[in-house]
Amino acid sequence: MLKTYLLIMTTACMLLSGCSSRTAPAPVTSLVIGKSSSSQKIHVKNNRYRVQKGDTLFAIAFSANKDVRTIAQINGIQPPYTIYPGQVIYIERPQNKNKKRKKYTAKQDKSSSNKQKNNKTAKKELDQPKQREYVQKHSSKNDNASKALFSNEVRWHWPAVGKVTKHFSSKENGYKGLQITNVEGAPVKAAADGIVVYAGNALRGYGNLIILKHNDDYLSAYAHNSKLQVTEQQKVKVGQKIAEMGSTDASKTALRFEIRFRGQAVNPVKYLPSK
Repeated sequence: MLKTYLLIMTTACMLLSGCSSRTAPAPVTSLVIGKSSSSQKIHVKNNRYRVQKGDTLFAIAFSANKDVRTIAQINGIQPPYTIYPGQVIYIERPQNKNKKRKKYTAKQDKSSSNKQKNNKTAKKELDQPKQREYVQKHSSKNDNASKALFSNEVRWHWPAVGKVTKHFSSKENGYKGLQITNVEGAPVKAAADGIVVYAGNALRGYGNLIILKHNDDYLSAYAHNSKLQVTEQQKVKVGQKIAEMGSTDASKTALRFEIRFRGQAVNPVKYLPSK
């Protein structure tokens, strides 16, 4: 009897110590190996979303057609963008309690703007040479920046062999990628060097999905796969096999391939080499 009592007490202590040792929920990134284990689809409602096990911030931003950096900034999340189950992610910056402040500052600024109006008019002629000099310098900086961006341009390659059966549409509810049709199991390859930022099936209408990050501006997405052959945070090279073509969440066997620039879908044909 005493032995049984001691065994029960020891087990209870071990369970209590295990529970008390965790002071915060485990991050989503530590709960996922390879693909999403979320049982629910990502569905943004009223410009907010509650994180489920297996989600990544990249997948949430992708679902909302937003740049991940914008979502991170709104929610105060720093790289590498670790999120937690139960965390509420805001898609748009909350608008509240600013109307009264705006009215007050508008009245306050009226009197000061009237006083400064004459001074600005008097200085305008003197400032014109400085303005021209600033514009010239600023435009040259923009030129240098655009040249630097062009030199770091992603080199794209076709992600799969097959017939293009759907093309990109700029309409609001149009198809936002290319549909490349082939047989089930056909190799799906990385269209450029990158890192896997999502591998799972929590995005409605995409089936088994892989999202690659190529730089701060460009992502590519590979949907409806039968098998995923990469894991999140894995670095991949252009042409590397990352999945096998399938028909998950689709009516036919095909790859849905998308390119996103700062969160917005762009026409892949403008980036891929001509066949």
